[in-house]
Amino acid sequence: MSGRRFVLICGLASTIITASLALVRPGFLASLDYAAYDAIVARGRPNPPGQQVAIVDVDERSLSEIGQWPWRREVIGTLIDRLHDLGATIVALDVVFAEADRHDPLVDAGAVGLGTGGSSASGLSPQDVRLAETLSRGRVVLGYPFTFEPSIAGRGACVLHPLGVALRSREDAELPLFRASGAICIQPVLAQAAGASGFMNAAPDRDGILRRVPLLIELDGRVYPALALAAVAAATNTRDAVLDLVNVNTLSLTLDRRVVPLDGKGNLLVRYRGEKKTFPFTSAANVLGSELPADAFRDKLVFVGATALGTRDVVSTPLDTLFSGVEVQATVADNLLQQDFIRRSEHAVSLETLATLGAGVVVVLLVARTGLLWGGLGALVCAAVLWQGAAQLLSAYGLFLSPVFPTAGVILALASTTVAKVSVERGRVRRAREQDALSRRLMIETLLSLTAVRDAETGSHSRRTQRYARVLAEQLSAHPRFRYYLTPERIDLLATLAPLHDIGKVGVPDRLLNKPGKLTPDELAEMRKHPVYGRDVILQAEHRAGARDDATLTMAMDIVYTHHERWDGTGYPQGLRGEQIPIPGRLVAVVDVYDALVTRRVYRAPMLPGEALDLIAEGLGTHFDPAVVEAFLQVAPVFRETSAEMDV
Repeated sequence: MSGRRFVLICGLASTIITASLALVRPGFLASLDYAAYDAIVARGRPNPPGQQVAIVDVDERSLSEIGQWPWRREVIGTLIDRLHDLGATIVALDVVFAEADRHDPLVDAGAVGLGTGGSSASGLSPQDVRLAETLSRGRVVLGYPFTFEPSIAGRGACVLHPLGVALRSREDAELPLFRASGAICIQPVLAQAAGASGFMNAAPDRDGILRRVPLLIELDGRVYPALALAAVAAATNTRDAVLDLVNVNTLSLTLDRRVVPLDGKGNLLVRYRGEKKTFPFTSAANVLGSELPADAFRDKLVFVGATALGTRDVVSTPLDTLFSGVEVQATVADNLLQQDFIRRSEHAVSLETLATLGAGVVVVLLVARTGLLWGGLGALVCAAVLWQGAAQLLSAYGLFLSPVFPTAGVILALASTTVAKVSVERGRVRRAREQDALSRRLMIETLLSLTAVRDAETGSHSRRTQRYARVLAEQLSAHPRFRYYLTPERIDLLATLAPLHDIGKVGVPDRLLNKPGKLTPDELAEMRKHPVYGRDVILQAEHRAGARDDATLTMAMDIVYTHHERWDGTGYPQGLRGEQIPIPGRLVAVVDVYDALVTRRVYRAPMLPGEALDLIAEGLGTHFDPAVVEAFLQVAPVFRETSAEMDV
């Protein structure tokens, strides 16, 4: 398989896997979508709130001036009347009237049953009756919470106000909404008088952030609206609604001409207008006083809620960590009135899956055709386009398409193709090294064959030194002075090149190489030219090949040219001293002498291994590097075995 095809297969495989995850949407990855959603929402510029919604706040000042919460029902009634006098179209109370007025004398006397609808044999609470009279004048929506645990059922028969919902689906289907088990009931006399109510439930996602709120909840086969929806329906005179089941992930609620996008469980993605207190807040103390102009709430939908310490409920949103519950309701109502939503397309999952495939394929092709640099740049561009595009869609059209899986597709495609590319390149390098090593061995064997043709003993001597050099170099690599130089790679190269140390002898006349007796001074001088001949051969080869600073040729030249240098500086051909002698030359010097001593030559008989060891030991510090001799003495038995094996 070609390298490019392997890179393509690896990249496309990772892209397909990521696209499959985008299609299936495993729950454990939901937190990534949440984080992306929050980042995009926080990065964008929120749309400002409209002019139709306001909040009346039961704040610390109100409690200080009016008294402890909850207030007497007559105070609540006065507050509602004042809001209507100031022009409020609808007053929505983010307050639960589940108990009779605790300030009522009958409650203190036990004449009014608490938690059973507020009635007894003695009749209704006078305070509730007075508030009911205020509510009966209309334009008030009361709030209540649903319960969902079977053990927490609603107390008594609740008076709730359902929303007439016509279900429209392509096939027979049940309502996919959350099903409540009961409700915390409003006092019946108040609920009946108000004529409108809505639930206040809103649960954050798993990470504690409130991004969506349910607009519809089912109880005993009937559908009930959220407080904000009930308030908007009252303000716009909407009584019925049509719910379209688009697919398992998408619902569409139509209120007259208003189309509200919901998720598969009837939740609305809240389009927050900013941090807390973005909507106009007015203290309830100001409303009950005379500090406001006569038209302060003209044509406004007013939510009444408590934000004073000890009375408020707060949630975390993508834009704020202390967002009051009443402002959540106000925001939802503003979304509905302005028709300004964050929506998920019915084809969102399919579009995100296609984007994952497309972005991944682009990165894979770039890496395969142009390399990692352009592929990496392409991946950065793709990721930037995905996130910027998602931000633009949300800001301009209120459409949220998650860039998480497409970005993951880009990252994984780049990672997998990078790994594949590196693997391919490593394979090429390994094969090149193997080919280079093979070529080097072939060259060395050819040269050794040449020396063997000239002198059989020189050829055999060269082969033995190869094994000696490896053993000695491996032993010496543990020495602190040699540890960093004698790496495994250099040891292999040294052992491979050691047989070339006498290659220069091809330039020495046969009469000298094969002379049985002792050489004359002139003949010895001629013989000592063989390191120079060997160096010249390598230099010419380097020049003709155009090689520069080649590690193999450099080490070969060190071995050939310096293996007759001596530690005390009396060697040849340069008279180098001590550390001036290259390490390969110092090692091969010991190896060369040992083999020369224990091998039969035409001019003398072989020396016993023990005698050769003693002779080399005597040369410690004069002929040889002391550290090399010490290492040699430690591996001398191996040398002896090697010599015996190769003599057989």
